[in-house]
Amino acid sequence: MGAMEVLSARAELLRESLQKSQTNTNSMVTILGSFDHRLSALEAAMRPTQVRTHAIRRAHENIDKTLKSAEVILSQFDQTRQAEAKIMRGPHEDLESYLEAIDQLRATVKFFSSNKSSKSSDGVLNHANNLLVKAIMKLEDEFKQLLSSYSKPVEPDRLFECLPNSLRPSSEADGGKNPSAANQSDHAKSIETAIYKPPTLIPARVLPLLHDLAQQMVQAGNQQLCLKTYRDIRASALELSLRKLGVEKLSKDDVQKMQWEVLEAKIGNWIHFMRIAVKLLFAAERKICDQIFEGINNVIKDQCFAEVTANSVLMLLSFGEAIAKSKRSPEKLFVLLDMYEIMHELQPEIETIFEGKACREIREESLSLTKRLAQTAKDTFGDFEEAVEKDATRTAVQDGTVHPLTSYVINYVKFLFDYQSTLKQLFQEFASEEDSNSQLAIVTKRIMQALQRNLEGKSKQYKDPALTYLFLMNNIHYMVRSVRRSEAKDLLGDDWVQIHRRIVQQNSSQYKRVALVKILQSLTVQGLSSSGGGGMGSEGASSSGVSRATLKERLKSFNLQFEELHQRQSQWTVPDPELRESLRLAVAEILLPAYRSFIKRFGPLVENGKNPQKYIRYTPDDLDRMLGEFFEGKTWNETKR
Repeated sequence: MGAMEVLSARAELLRESLQKSQTNTNSMVTILGSFDHRLSALEAAMRPTQVRTHAIRRAHENIDKTLKSAEVILSQFDQTRQAEAKIMRGPHEDLESYLEAIDQLRATVKFFSSNKSSKSSDGVLNHANNLLVKAIMKLEDEFKQLLSSYSKPVEPDRLFECLPNSLRPSSEADGGKNPSAANQSDHAKSIETAIYKPPTLIPARVLPLLHDLAQQMVQAGNQQLCLKTYRDIRASALELSLRKLGVEKLSKDDVQKMQWEVLEAKIGNWIHFMRIAVKLLFAAERKICDQIFEGINNVIKDQCFAEVTANSVLMLLSFGEAIAKSKRSPEKLFVLLDMYEIMHELQPEIETIFEGKACREIREESLSLTKRLAQTAKDTFGDFEEAVEKDATRTAVQDGTVHPLTSYVINYVKFLFDYQSTLKQLFQEFASEEDSNSQLAIVTKRIMQALQRNLEGKSKQYKDPALTYLFLMNNIHYMVRSVRRSEAKDLLGDDWVQIHRRIVQQNSSQYKRVALVKILQSLTVQGLSSSGGGGMGSEGASSSGVSRATLKERLKSFNLQFEELHQRQSQWTVPDPELRESLRLAVAEILLPAYRSFIKRFGPLVENGKNPQKYIRYTPDDLDRMLGEFFEGKTWNETKR
């Protein structure tokens, strides 16, 4: 029982403790609730103060912002006044500072265009824009004045100094234009190593200033004015440089009216001018154009250069076109080849210098002229071949020597071999299956065949068949000898030489046969026998049965024929010394043995009679000496003596 009482007492004590704790908790809750009420009242009392404090803080922030905006605006006003002062002074004294002032004005315009809250914004904006317009106008004037000041034509002497030594005029006799032929030959050999030094058209220190001015004009939207100013000034300077050099614009009609000697000189000068224009003037013009418009606008840059050079290029190419379109003639072939050669040489540089879409027409015109010159040269080849075959020169060479046509054609062919590399390139312009060397060989052989056919026609003009063969022998021998001594031998080949040497021999043999057939008949035994017989009278037959009268007639006939032969053939000509001597020997080897034999056998029959010298007028030595006068081309009076 005692234990239960103890537990009961403890449980009661615990219950009382819990009740006290609950009472205390309730009391604390009551107290805290009282505090919450008081804090709410305090917060309500402080709220107006907090609102006033926040408003004051925001007002301070707005004041700060306004002050800062005012400072920025005042700064813009100040910078605008400074820029205006620089603009009023103009760009001439200090271009860099002037350009900075323009940039500042642009910044001012941009600022006020995006900040129009201020009442004065519109006024400032209008003022800045007006200043900017004035500034750009002064800039345009400065660009024009600066470019004009340094855009002077290049004097010819200065251009010549930029050329390789081999292409500089050799003397005053050249007229300060065309280099000597020797110099041209040197140039052809060292073309790959030749150094050209394009002239300085505008000083290097001025180019950055022009670049900055052009850039400002383009940025201001005045790119067309910039382009026109640059084009007008630089084009004028370039054209004047070419005119001072001697370039002139000639039409097809002008070319047709010129004497050949004058035209040939102008063509030589044109070749020189083309080289100077492309390698020096156009190259230098491209360089300054690139530097002035660098980084601004590539389209403007190429268009500017194309418009600057257009008239100058046209002035040069129009002359080439006039020549290419003019009436073809054989003497023009070599100048056509010269012109084609320079255009072909310059074409890669033209493609480089005149790059870009804007210059495409110039590139195409240049290439078109190159091809036209090639075609005209090719057509002139055909014309020459036809002209050789159809040459109707009626003035036959009376002495059977080498005809002027032969020497002209052979010299023409020789000159062709000075242009082998050019001709090779020219033939490649036309898609032929034959290689270029074969083409040249074919053309050369056709020309030779045409000449030979013409000579055969001309040989028929001679009434004396012997002179016909002598003429053919002389001319074909001249052809063979000329080919053997030139590069044509390698092209035409040994077979051609051997075939035509045989033709020379055939004509020589035919000459000897025709020239001597009648006179040799006078020295034959046939027909000398007497039909009578009996003793020997003064005019009767000899004991050997030979009629003295017939013998005398034979000797008189021989004398007459030989004198005529000597008279005619001493006037004929074999110009080649070796051929002349060999032909004389050949004639002597036929005639002298026959004469010696005849005189030895029948001479005593006449010598024993009256006036033997009347019939035996010449000894074999006399004949030999007179044969030595054959083919000397003597005059009629000389042969009579």
